[in-house]
Amino acid sequence: MTSATCTIAAPKASLADGSPRSEKGADRVRVMLLISSLEYGGAERQVIELANQLDEDRFEVTVCSLSEEVPLATALRDRDTRLRIVPRRSRWDFGLVFRIARLMRERRIDLVHAFLFDAEITARLAARWVGVRGIVASERNTNYRRPMWHWLLMRLTRSWFDVMVANSQAGRAFNMRTLGIDGSRIPVIRNGVDVLKFRPVDGSTLRRRLGISVKAPVVGMVAAFKRQKRHADFFQVAQRVLERFPEAWFVCVGEPLRDNLQGAEDYHQEMRECVSKLQIGHRCLFLGHRGDMPEVYGLCDVTVLTSSREGTPNVLLESMACSVPIVATDVADNQHLVPGSDDGSIVPVGDIAGMAERVCHLLADPRRRKERGRAAREWVMREFSTAALARKTEAVYLDVLRRKGYAG
Repeated sequence: MTSATCTIAAPKASLADGSPRSEKGADRVRVMLLISSLEYGGAERQVIELANQLDEDRFEVTVCSLSEEVPLATALRDRDTRLRIVPRRSRWDFGLVFRIARLMRERRIDLVHAFLFDAEITARLAARWVGVRGIVASERNTNYRRPMWHWLLMRLTRSWFDVMVANSQAGRAFNMRTLGIDGSRIPVIRNGVDVLKFRPVDGSTLRRRLGISVKAPVVGMVAAFKRQKRHADFFQVAQRVLERFPEAWFVCVGEPLRDNLQGAEDYHQEMRECVSKLQIGHRCLFLGHRGDMPEVYGLCDVTVLTSSREGTPNVLLESMACSVPIVATDVADNQHLVPGSDDGSIVPVGDIAGMAERVCHLLADPRRRKERGRAAREWVMREFSTAALARKTEAVYLDVLRRKGYAG
């Protein structure tokens, strides 16, 4: 690869060795997308989107989960033929590598693309064991603290993959700094959003079901209950906004990680107590996981993201695709993702007053809010569609295989 910062051109309709394809589906590249689970999460949603969007004439895709928790698999096309579940039986399930290697051999995988730590290490070991030609790693976040043994395994195996696709420039820089990976091996491909699913939707019906007046301002936050999301900041913003807009509502969408992973259930309870202490519970709704997210965005006038770290936040792209303006913290690549972010839509982490002021400004100016929402959707459609995600990723796959001498 000649550029590490993708703008990546779409691949031409030919095999990796440059020869033209003779017929639909002939000599397809067999790709495995390997991930730790398919629970509700950003990386997991991107795997489903990528699997659904990769060109079926060029690629035969297997999606493999290391967990039986696969609720997002309902959105995977041809699930019965493409989804494989090879569950990790325990934390130290050393046989997992051999089971994945066997599946790779059975399906004659040409390239594996792994997501999240368990899958990353498993992919590197199994793919080398059976001689898979292309090994692609991922970085979905940035500026987090790795457990020492994670860091050690990642560093020991850093030469065991061809490229690491990061979904942000910040993630690329993070891995260059912490793992010593050369930047030429870390292309940046930001997340994509399904702009046909996530589109402007009238939220009045959902407002009525939730008991919210059609005229009341609504501010939303969509985020799993993890400490990095800093929900307490959102609720403090809500307290300030209520001083100027006492009829406003604040909707919180998301659930804790299962089995109290990362202390998520404890954190969720802390946030409910925070709402109580701030005395704003009468204006806050905890909606949990929702299957009607376009409608949820549609009931919001503004959404916020108070995270201390992100990669490319899916919820930011989804909100903009629904023409709902967003106010977010200045983490990762958010400055580059939000059009017109120089007007105050991106604020420092922890700047409660600044975020509240920007939210109030948007709530007070419906015309400006609509203009920002319309511009945001146009921007996402142009730069962050799932089709664009797939074409750029295809180019990476074919480039890796071409350099490995793959001839189909």
